[in-house]
Amino acid sequence: MKKILYPLILLVAGFSFTGCDDLLDITPRDKTTPDSFFSNEKELKAFSMNFYTMFPSTGIYLANDDVYTQYTLSDEIRGGNVRSIAASASDGGWSWGALVTVNTMLDNLGNCSDEQIRTRYEALARFFRAYFYFEKVKRFGEVPWYDTQVSASDTERLNRPRDSRDFIMGKMLEDIDFAIENLPSSKSAYDITKWTALALKSRFLLFEGTFRKYHPEFDYGADAHDYKWYLDLCAEASKTLMDSGKYSLHTEGGADKAYYQVFTTFNATDIMDEVILARNYSLTYRVVHSSNYTMNVGSMGRPGMTKKTVASYLMKDGSRFTDKDGWETMTFQEETQDRDPRLAQSIRTPGYTRLGDTLMVSPDFLASITGYQPVKYVTTTDQDRYNGSDIDLIIMRYAEVLLNYAEAKAEAETLTQDDLDISINVIRDRVGMPHLSLEDANANPDPFLTNADWAGYRNVTGTNEGVILEIRRERTIELAQEGLRYYDIMRWKEGKIFEAPFYGMYFPGPGEYDLDGNGSMDLLLYEGDDTPASTAPVKYRLGSDIILSGGTHGYVSPHETTERTWNEERDYLYPIPLDERSLTSGKLTQNPGWNDGLSF
Repeated sequence: MKKILYPLILLVAGFSFTGCDDLLDITPRDKTTPDSFFSNEKELKAFSMNFYTMFPSTGIYLANDDVYTQYTLSDEIRGGNVRSIAASASDGGWSWGALVTVNTMLDNLGNCSDEQIRTRYEALARFFRAYFYFEKVKRFGEVPWYDTQVSASDTERLNRPRDSRDFIMGKMLEDIDFAIENLPSSKSAYDITKWTALALKSRFLLFEGTFRKYHPEFDYGADAHDYKWYLDLCAEASKTLMDSGKYSLHTEGGADKAYYQVFTTFNATDIMDEVILARNYSLTYRVVHSSNYTMNVGSMGRPGMTKKTVASYLMKDGSRFTDKDGWETMTFQEETQDRDPRLAQSIRTPGYTRLGDTLMVSPDFLASITGYQPVKYVTTTDQDRYNGSDIDLIIMRYAEVLLNYAEAKAEAETLTQDDLDISINVIRDRVGMPHLSLEDANANPDPFLTNADWAGYRNVTGTNEGVILEIRRERTIELAQEGLRYYDIMRWKEGKIFEAPFYGMYFPGPGEYDLDGNGSMDLLLYEGDDTPASTAPVKYRLGSDIILSGGTHGYVSPHETTERTWNEERDYLYPIPLDERSLTSGKLTQNPGWNDGLSF
């Protein structure tokens, strides 16, 4: 039996926050008031469960980027006029209700006479305030800082300009350090602990450090900390968690199953060796999502890994797949042989069977737009229905901390081979991959990872170019479909990646294809109006049902006719919504490059 779930506990909090996204000055009104609440641990715990709704839910597995694409591209990736619509939106992500909830509790903690309990719940609230502001900084850059509730009559505070990015980050560090110091040091899959706070600190410091390194065009202020300061703090926070001995990588099942088990184990409590924080789901309480349905039914976007990503997986012996002659035109069966074991634990490859089943199944083009069909978060067939999945979704895990540590050290130019051996090479050990050598990587950077035609990275330079590329490869593979990729691209200033084609499998021409090598045909591609006879369950007419990059041959090209543009001077930050700018008479300035029609 799973523990009582966060969404259910929200019902007992006793406060209504309707409309809080628009007003920071709302005092919650209901039968219970702040003066008579927050007086004991039971009330504080009940109220604090509201905070957990800040965490992503289905967004964790609904990837739509250059690693996993869908039938319809997101507005962010399509760019141009589509993305500029957000400039006139009344919300556009400028939502403050969650912060109201946090500051409400912080402002009323004095109602509780037990100092130890007060301190613990202050730490919890401050963790979530740091999390809230991290999400805002990622999206908008500079934002106003509010650490208390604001009165309706205090128009000066309500209608104030944005604080500097350095100021916001300083406040976030104060909050997260208080949380680290005062949260419980025991492990929990679902509750915020000292270790969750350390993982969050590692995450947002890596973001800020690399953002400042690759975005020198922004004015951070004359006295602002430089990027290395943030990266050094990231490495320090990551190392503290690593040295704690509290976490390790899940290795049960061995090289060919352990990684897959992390994402197909129903209860996060069963994989607490690696899971730092997860979101709890239960069919019993009807707190569910649609991961199975999304990956296996054609009406949910048909997600699929891209050809570029499949090609970036190394061979099992550590050599580069893209160094092999003819890799570009290999069939699916050929290209999936002898690869990094995580490939077969992330998408359907020949020999794949569903969890709890023995029947081998091939990639299904009806459910996957590229043919590279995801298997992470896909469980037993009885959950193949809309809102029929209750596998816990992982929000933070130890592998990310290891990756953060290595990247921070590499970008700060302080990386050693010993650093790689306690981070990247631990991750590789789980799947039996050869170790990454700092010297070898920098001596011979992989040209595929910088190839603009294949949506490669354009901005990596310097003596650590090779190892930074390898760390990015590792991060892309290890954290694929875990909700981090879009903002990785933002902090690296690699938005032009989204303009390159997102390809799927290669096909040499019309005909029948046995994708999994079991002797039966899985896909028929044909020309003309008449469908040839075939036992293949999926029959696609070239040029209409499916488009190949070369017309009658080439890579599956699901977005062949979709125009994409990325504005380097604008698109790394979202616009401040027009309504908010109007309400403050322009005290909220607009982000660079966005034209919302206002004269201030």
